[in-house]
Amino acid sequence: MRSLLAALMVTLALAALCSCGKDPKDPSGSPSAASIKITKEVANAFVKRQKRSSLYEWYSEHYRNPMEQMHERCENYPPCDYLSDQIGFSMAYNHFFRRY
Repeated sequence: MRSLLAALMVTLALAALCSCGKDPKDPSGSPSAASIKITKEVANAFVKRQKRSSLYEWYSEHYRNPMEQMHERCENYPPCDYLSDQIGFSMAYNHFFRRY
Protein backbone atom coordinates (compact mmCIF):
# COMPACT_ATOMS: atom_id res chain seq x y z
CA MET A 1 0.00 0.00 0.00
CA ARG A 2 2.87 2.34 0.86
CA SER A 3 4.60 1.67 -2.44
CA LEU A 4 1.39 2.54 -4.31
CA LEU A 5 1.07 5.76 -2.34
CA ALA A 6 4.73 6.62 -2.97
CA ALA A 7 4.32 6.01 -6.71
CA LEU A 8 1.23 8.19 -6.76
CA MET A 9 3.04 11.01 -4.94
CA VAL A 10 5.98 10.85 -7.35
CA THR A 11 3.63 10.93 -10.34
CA LEU A 12 1.74 13.94 -8.97
CA ALA A 13 5.00 15.76 -8.22
CA LEU A 14 6.24 15.20 -11.78
CA ALA A 15 2.92 16.33 -13.24
CA ALA A 16 3.01 19.52 -11.16
CA LEU A 17 6.62 20.15 -12.19
CA CYS A 18 5.84 19.71 -15.89
CA SER A 19 2.74 21.89 -15.83
CA CYS A 20 4.45 24.74 -13.98
CA GLY A 21 7.53 24.79 -16.20
CA LYS A 22 6.36 27.60 -18.50
CA ASP A 23 5.88 31.19 -17.44
CA PRO A 24 2.27 32.20 -18.24
CA LYS A 25 3.27 35.84 -18.82
CA ASP A 26 5.76 34.94 -21.53
CA PRO A 27 4.13 32.45 -23.90
CA SER A 28 6.73 31.32 -26.36
CA GLY A 29 5.59 30.46 -29.83
CA SER A 30 2.19 32.16 -29.60
CA PRO A 31 1.43 34.86 -32.15
CA SER A 32 1.48 38.47 -31.08
CA ALA A 33 -1.60 40.69 -31.26
CA ALA A 34 -0.23 42.56 -34.28
CA SER A 35 0.07 39.42 -36.36
CA ILE A 36 -3.56 38.43 -35.66
CA LYS A 37 -5.09 41.62 -37.06
CA ILE A 38 -6.03 41.67 -40.72
CA THR A 39 -6.55 44.62 -43.02
CA LYS A 40 -9.95 45.88 -44.09
CA GLU A 41 -9.43 44.80 -47.70
CA VAL A 42 -8.60 41.23 -46.71
CA ALA A 43 -11.61 41.05 -44.41
CA ASN A 44 -13.93 42.35 -47.14
CA ALA A 45 -12.61 39.74 -49.57
CA PHE A 46 -14.41 36.90 -47.79
CA VAL A 47 -17.16 38.70 -45.85
CA LYS A 48 -19.66 40.11 -48.31
CA ARG A 49 -22.60 42.17 -47.19
CA GLN A 50 -25.91 41.15 -48.70
CA LYS A 51 -27.45 44.03 -50.59
CA ARG A 52 -31.19 44.61 -50.65
CA SER A 53 -32.50 44.69 -54.16
CA SER A 54 -36.01 45.86 -53.38
CA LEU A 55 -38.15 47.32 -50.64
CA TYR A 56 -40.31 44.16 -50.64
CA GLU A 57 -37.33 41.95 -49.71
CA TRP A 58 -36.40 44.27 -46.85
CA TYR A 59 -40.00 44.33 -45.62
CA SER A 60 -40.41 40.56 -45.83
CA GLU A 61 -37.26 39.97 -43.75
CA HIS A 62 -38.38 42.22 -40.91
CA TYR A 63 -42.13 41.60 -40.81
CA ARG A 64 -43.71 38.18 -40.83
CA ASN A 65 -46.93 37.13 -42.46
CA PRO A 66 -49.88 37.05 -39.97
CA MET A 67 -50.59 33.43 -40.93
CA GLU A 68 -47.00 32.50 -40.08
CA GLN A 69 -47.39 34.17 -36.68
CA MET A 70 -50.56 32.15 -36.08
CA HIS A 71 -48.75 28.92 -37.02
CA GLU A 72 -45.94 29.69 -34.59
CA ARG A 73 -48.41 30.49 -31.82
CA CYS A 74 -50.16 27.17 -32.36
CA GLU A 75 -46.86 25.25 -32.59
CA ASN A 76 -45.65 26.72 -29.29
CA TYR A 77 -48.80 25.51 -27.50
CA PRO A 78 -48.55 21.68 -27.35
CA PRO A 79 -52.31 20.88 -27.25
CA CYS A 80 -52.92 23.07 -30.32
CA ASP A 81 -49.94 21.54 -32.12
CA TYR A 82 -51.19 18.02 -31.40
CA LEU A 83 -54.76 18.83 -32.46
CA SER A 84 -53.57 20.53 -35.65
CA ASP A 85 -52.00 17.22 -36.69
CA GLN A 86 -55.34 15.49 -36.13
CA ILE A 87 -57.97 17.89 -37.53
CA GLY A 88 -56.03 20.60 -39.34
CA PHE A 89 -54.45 23.89 -38.42
CA SER A 90 -57.37 26.28 -38.89
CA MET A 91 -59.81 24.23 -36.82
CA ALA A 92 -57.24 23.67 -34.06
CA TYR A 93 -56.32 27.34 -33.96
CA ASN A 94 -59.97 28.38 -33.77
CA HIS A 95 -60.60 25.82 -31.05
CA PHE A 96 -57.85 27.16 -28.78
CA PHE A 97 -57.54 30.83 -29.70
CA ARG A 98 -61.02 31.64 -31.16
CA ARG A 99 -59.96 33.85 -34.07
CA TYR A 100 -62.98 34.92 -36.13
